[in-house]
Amino acid sequence: MGYIQAITFDLWQTLIIDTRDLGRARTHTRLEGTKDSLNKAGYNFTIDHLLEAYRTCYRTCKTIHNQEKDFTFDEQVRIFIDSIEPDLHSKLDTHTIDRITYYYGEAFFNFPAPVAPGAVETLKKIQDRGYKIGLISNTGMTPGVLFRRYFQDNQMLEFFQALVFSDEVRLTKPSKEIFDITLAKLKTEPSKAVHLGDHIRNDILGANLAGMQSILLGEAYGQEKIAIPHLQISSLEELPEVLSRVYPLD
Repeated sequence: MGYIQAITFDLWQTLIIDTRDLGRARTHTRLEGTKDSLNKAGYNFTIDHLLEAYRTCYRTCKTIHNQEKDFTFDEQVRIFIDSIEPDLHSKLDTHTIDRITYYYGEAFFNFPAPVAPGAVETLKKIQDRGYKIGLISNTGMTPGVLFRRYFQDNQMLEFFQALVFSDEVRLTKPSKEIFDITLAKLKTEPSKAVHLGDHIRNDILGANLAGMQSILLGEAYGQEKIAIPHLQISSLEELPEVLSRVYPLD
């Protein structure tokens, strides 16, 4: 299939493994922190009211994600606050907004998604073999700046020559542009790069549209088969051997 120079990774359910229970716990932390911050500012909203605002924010973000765009993290927090009460963001003082923003982001560190089994070892093997390594992530409710801290805390930051997060470039996978940005940072061409991820639309379709080779991680149960990966593996630990056998280093 040709020589390659670079490997790019998805984040969620590829390098980190999240669960619904962790997501619910983070949501609760965000809402409790917001309620406390607003109470101190003289507002009294129920958790149920804040939850509905949170869901409204999620739907708004999902709509723009479906257009392959994204909001910055600060824009997302503003949408959440203004979903609590129209124009509430403009009525709050800077300290209150900063506190809500803090709870919204830091919730991930209260209930972090664990590093996927074999992730660090796999990245080390790939680095040792001389491949360039990048990450392309749709960030959701946690901004890229905090994922950099997460990687630092878990001894993973050193492996990456490029980290591209949707909230920072205001693009989401499967946009071809977000892959192009990452490849430019890695100083390589699509024909010399491979992308690994678990999501058919975001990862496989996106990489294919960008002209990269694509590898599907896992079975992708329940996902619409709108794109076909070039290869499929069942675990991260398989990746170094597959790269050496199928995609030799340029």
